Amino acid sequence: MAETIHWAFPGNLQPKDEELNFNLGSVLDAVVLLRAEIPDDAFTASILGTERAGYGVVIREDGLLLTIGYLITEASSIWLTTNRGTVVAGHPLAYDQVTGFGLVLPLGRLGAPSLKRGSAASASVGDDVIVAGHGGRGHALKANIVAKREFTGYWEYMLDEALFTAPPHPQWAGAALVDREGRLIGIGSLLVQDKESLAGQADQGNMFVPIDLLEPSLEDLIKFGRPAGPARPWLGLYVGDVRGRLVVSGVAEPGPAANAGVRAGDIVLELGGERVSGAADLFRKLWRRGPAGVEVPLTLSRNGAPVPVLIRSVDRNDLHKKPRLQ
Repeated sequence: MAETIHWAFPGNLQPKDEELNFNLGSVLDAVVLLRAEIPDDAFTASILGTERAGYGVVIREDGLLLTIGYLITEASSIWLTTNRGTVVAGHPLAYDQVTGFGLVLPLGRLGAPSLKRGSAASASVGDDVIVAGHGGRGHALKANIVAKREFTGYWEYMLDEALFTAPPHPQWAGAALVDREGRLIGIGSLLVQDKESLAGQADQGNMFVPIDLLEPSLEDLIKFGRPAGPARPWLGLYVGDVRGRLVVSGVAEPGPAANAGVRAGDIVLELGGERVSGAADLFRKLWRRGPAGVEVPLTLSRNGAPVPVLIRSVDRNDLHKKPRLQ
């Protein structure tokens, strides 16, 4: 998360103008501080908190901001601050549950430049990159891409190919990942603390959502607040791979899995009669069954005994408070 405290990376970790072939100041000014307030009774309040802070990146000349969606989910108010000190209210325009991207519409003139979008597909492991937060050069970090690989999140989230960088930026949420040409190629999502994700090259790093995932749905997100087409089925099931078994670590309450009697500690064996080999396999099998609302038969193991459950999936967005124009 991001805080407006006085700190800076050591000089040797900050990008230097003489090492670059683009205007670093303009790139850094495109990253703004984002603060969001969420109602106490919001569905995500207990998990993500009621006060969230991170960054947004200006991606169009009209001031449209791209961020990581969990910062703005169910937000009742959003405030944006530029490097020049301009403060403007924002409206949570869209959240794409599939990619994790969020869009924010400034409700006033930011006066910040927009950052040109590049392509994560053209970036390679080993490439030099910059991880940029709000606050200028002192909050910008020289890093490297250490892995490009599948990422599976326990909250029913998966990317076929995410970007992983090291060393880690301590304020990663919504941070801009910038390539050697000064183009945006990813948005900060997580701090990663396992060598498997980082291909054994670091103990800690950051995971970024590739910018390439934005373009196919951008216009629909702007118009409708979500991607076109039916929503994915959601169970409210938190799972993790533990010694070759897929273990339920928790369930969202209220949520479909909780309503069906799934408990923390259950082991997921099958979905629709097919053996499940891990979290990624579970999610792919789930999403292939149809849109939100489809019934999902699971076979669990509880205390060594098989337990069949039938879960009526939902669109998780239906459980969230909807944004209102401020």
